[in-house]
Amino acid sequence: MSQQLNHYAHCVYRLDYHLVLVTKYRRKALSGAMIERFRDLARERCEAWRGALLEMDGEADHVHLLISLPPTAEPARFVNNLKTTTSRLLRRDFAAELGKIYRKPVLWSASYFIASCGGASLETIKRYIQDQETPK
Repeated sequence: MSQQLNHYAHCVYRLDYHLVLVTKYRRKALSGAMIERFRDLARERCEAWRGALLEMDGEADHVHLLISLPPTAEPARFVNNLKTTTSRLLRRDFAAELGKIYRKPVLWSASYFIASCGGASLETIKRYIQDQETPK
């Protein structure tokens, strides 16, 4: 992955996140077709938030995403929007399959994992800051 910098208003940024969403009760509910549809929906959501889907894949009970978001995006609000939208549309598009697994209209667990990532390690950044030449 390149370290392409983004520009917005008066800032230059690179904000990448590793996001993991888990199915409700960790049930093996996702098929290959559902994961492909989720990928398209996630890409659309990222672009709607002025971000980008950099990478995505998953298994029957969870998905991993590598996303880039602008500094104006609140990660928690983005995740809530992504989960709400994809749950509604996947349940609509795959009603027969998901209806066999969930009696209620659910798909994602309320919990999720998100971590900032990319670029230099924290130790490298700490050393860079410590090496600044403070004026006397």
